Amino acid sequence: MSSRKSEKMGDGLASESDLLSMINEYLKFAEFEETVKVFEKEARRKGKPVLRSAGHSRRDSKTIGIHDDFLSSFNDGDYKVFSELWAKTIPPEIRDFDPVAQKLEFYLQIHFTIYPLKSPVGSHDKGEFENRITHFKHYLETRGAALSQTTEFLPFYALPFVPNPTIHPSFQELFHDSWMPELRERLEKFLSVTLKASNTPRLLTLYNEGGKGNKEAIQQMQLHLTEAERKSAICMRRFTKLQADHHNLIGITAELVDSLEATVRGKMISPEYLQGVCMRLFSGHMRQSAAQSVDFTRPGTASSMLRASVAPQRPKDVPLLPSLDYEKLKKDLVNGSDRLKALLLQALRWRLTRSLHGEQRDTVLQAFISNDLLERYSSKQKTVLNLMKSKNDVVRQYMARLINAFASLCDGRMYLSQIPSLLRFLLDSLKTEEKESVTRENVLAAMQKLSLRRAQQSAMIRDGLIGWLVKELHDSDCLSDYTLEYAISLLMNLCLRTQGKKKCAEEAKHVLIVLTELLGHENHEIRYYVNGALYSILSMPEIREEAKQMSMEEILRCYTKEENSELNRQIEFIIKQLNSVDIPELEPESDDEEDDDDDDEEDVMEADLDKEEVLQPQPKELSGESLLTTEYLGIMTNMVMMKRRSYPPSSFRSIDEPLQRPVTPSSHKNTIAGGDGVYAITRQRSDDSPAHSRFSSRPHTRTGSRPSTAESIHQTLATDSEGERSSVESGLMGSPERREPAPGLNNTNGHSHRIQCYQVCHRL
Repeated sequence: MSSRKSEKMGDGLASESDLLSMINEYLKFAEFEETVKVFEKEARRKGKPVLRSAGHSRRDSKTIGIHDDFLSSFNDGDYKVFSELWAKTIPPEIRDFDPVAQKLEFYLQIHFTIYPLKSPVGSHDKGEFENRITHFKHYLETRGAALSQTTEFLPFYALPFVPNPTIHPSFQELFHDSWMPELRERLEKFLSVTLKASNTPRLLTLYNEGGKGNKEAIQQMQLHLTEAERKSAICMRRFTKLQADHHNLIGITAELVDSLEATVRGKMISPEYLQGVCMRLFSGHMRQSAAQSVDFTRPGTASSMLRASVAPQRPKDVPLLPSLDYEKLKKDLVNGSDRLKALLLQALRWRLTRSLHGEQRDTVLQAFISNDLLERYSSKQKTVLNLMKSKNDVVRQYMARLINAFASLCDGRMYLSQIPSLLRFLLDSLKTEEKESVTRENVLAAMQKLSLRRAQQSAMIRDGLIGWLVKELHDSDCLSDYTLEYAISLLMNLCLRTQGKKKCAEEAKHVLIVLTELLGHENHEIRYYVNGALYSILSMPEIREEAKQMSMEEILRCYTKEENSELNRQIEFIIKQLNSVDIPELEPESDDEEDDDDDDEEDVMEADLDKEEVLQPQPKELSGESLLTTEYLGIMTNMVMMKRRSYPPSSFRSIDEPLQRPVTPSSHKNTIAGGDGVYAITRQRSDDSPAHSRFSSRPHTRTGSRPSTAESIHQTLATDSEGERSSVESGLMGSPERREPAPGLNNTNGHSHRIQCYQVCHRL
């Protein structure tokens, strides 16, 4: 065998030494004793690597011993020994990524947690059970978190909070006599596959298997595929029914609009007609006989049934999280080690992001605020907020993440806005952190959310943030999608203010060039914010004049040739604004009043708040909720407060118009995806009417919001005298038919139009 061939084969099987050892192992197995002697002698003479002994007997006896240790620790409920064996013996690629192993580990954790409860009555060790519950909580927050979205395991996440699981209906199965033997059988099967012990030489095994080792994996994947197809079929049936209901509702809505118009003209609606409409409305949700027996002509019957059909289900009782010792927490956040600071910041953020929406999360936030977690009232030189200037990168990043989580909630933004030094900290961080660092992303997102509040908008404008944003956006190709969306939406929010428009007017040409270039960016999500910013600043005469000098209309026309009709109509509004008559802006409400009525955004916790966690707990190190409840338990520090009611804005925006109120990217995406579940009710306006003449100049907070039904009807009837008919949009905002195609799916015509627009921009 030549050295080149030997090296090539050695590379394929890990090493030459491994290959020679396999050959030697097979020769011994086949009892080629003389050949073995000659082979070993020649290998030594040629200086080949020392042949390793296969050691099958030793390996098999060791494997059997490990197998027995697993089962004995399982039977004895010794989770410490079992955990050590699991970590040392099961390969990481199986332990961390194999679904079968992950599910088995979850049930094993449950087994060891409830093991003390299965001992004879009266001999329960309460302290031991509490220790195991703490260990199980830690597992749920770390390795077990991957299964938190799996329906099969969801009930068990409540296990640590149930005082007596033995009598709880959800956990009765765990205490059946058959549960533990069945789990032991699953464990034995898993170990027999994972701890393969055999006297067969590895060379012979490789030859015999010939790729058959993947058979089990293929079977497992086939099972997963079958399950996925089953779920897909269920979803498709639901979708088909929803689509049919949607079409039915559109038809009924059209008939009701016709009937309403007829009523205005003095034509009466017969009881039989109303009964027929209601029968059609409820036919898909009630048995035919039941629907026929209901007297829909009785006033209030149909409306009551409709409201009942969409009434939210009564939420299940959710336990509140334990109270914390906030004084000790703040002390350790200021004086503790960098690792402890980072772990505490992470745990506090998780309290907000992982708590359930509703009373549980509201209580967490109000506890943070009422106990002044960020020390807004502190006169000390070193406060929790000073962690934004920590020398440790992880501490700065996790502090920025926590502030971003606060800013995601309306009451959190109110709390942050009362900290005078916060904006200065954030601005300094924005300008000193490295580009595309997670810290900078979270600081930018927090500032964008704070820009929903008018006082913060004013402060940001005074501090020159508009100029910084325009400079950053000029080199948009170097920005991540997350940074780009939050930067342009922040710029739009600031441009909605008169002072912001005046700042843009100081460098009108540069601002217009940057915004028009962004119209052609491959990330189409930002187009809504670019359109909103352009529409707003073009209300300034000096900016309109600069735009006309640089042939802005020609540039905008390029972008109306693409496929997204909604964005095309927004461009038409911008062109109307560009060509509007130079008249003073009508501002019924003072643009410089520092009220915060604009901040009526819904609370949205983004998944990005917990992305790319750089801090991972070490073995046996407390983290997350277990760290807080073990080291920082307090007494009566939770404060349940009534959540501030969010009122919808009095005016509303057609989906054809550019954004005219401050928004955040997360809430805007929810809206254009139909998150509100309402139709956008708009008025058709004549082509020659100014875009801003019938709408309050005060910008909307979120798209698609609308007044009450009574207000809508009143507006419709009041405007009939103008000779225009009211209309109901036939599709939800952001429906598939109206969404812009993905960047990679644009047709060549759209691409050529974008190139033309870039050429026009760069000629300037």
